[in-house]
Amino acid sequence: MSEKIQKFLSHLGYASRRGIEKMILNESISLNGKKVIIGQRVNCKNPGQIIIKGKMISIKNNKFKTKVILYNKPEGEICTKHDTKNRNTVFNKLPLLDINRWVSVGRLDINTTGLLLFTNNGHLANKLMHPKNNIEREYYIRVFGNVDNKIINILKHGVKIKTGYAAFKSIEPMHNRILSQNKWFKAVLCEGKNREIRYMWQKVKCQVNRLIRVRYGNIVLPKTLKPGHWIKVNSVLLDHLFKLTSFQE
Repeated sequence: MSEKIQKFLSHLGYASRRGIEKMILNESISLNGKKVIIGQRVNCKNPGQIIIKGKMISIKNNKFKTKVILYNKPEGEICTKHDTKNRNTVFNKLPLLDINRWVSVGRLDINTTGLLLFTNNGHLANKLMHPKNNIEREYYIRVFGNVDNKIINILKHGVKIKTGYAAFKSIEPMHNRILSQNKWFKAVLCEGKNREIRYMWQKVKCQVNRLIRVRYGNIVLPKTLKPGHWIKVNSVLLDHLFKLTSFQE
């Protein structure tokens, strides 16, 4: 079985497909002593000697095992690996991998907390994020403003934001004090656009002042997992996650 080299290396977690393609264009990847080209195919079982940026990589496909971890993101951390402002990044607290890298399954903005998934398998990450798979993301949202049934219906049917139209798949109030202007809601989306939830509420003249992701697909944020800590996703949940996306390891 053969595969395009950018897809092959992305699957092993060395970079995204676009990242691999960029390295190929910069002549940073060679196969058996020759510079590779985009779209070049490799034998998955016996790919040969691959060098990335002067370093030979170890490829042991027969031992490659997809891993997924769950991280409870605290407020104030960003979801990129490197930051020019030297802010805290979620990647600083993840366990080290021997031959590949952690890929973030979507992102949360700096002020949003809660569940983040990471995997060493680029294919799985892409499937979990792709809109066509309709993977649910559930949030607890605290909102300042006057919210009635009319506004709830508007948010269910969709509002126009910077990136297009967005709608909650479901939204319902949580236990709230009647006189409080800050109200909690539980809502589900099947997309993950940048700051999408905050923009949706702005459109109905309300402000989100607390946002927590509590579920991604079948993976629920454990109440016992402290902010800034991670746990492995067990095999039962992992198999269910594979089925959600028709993923085959």
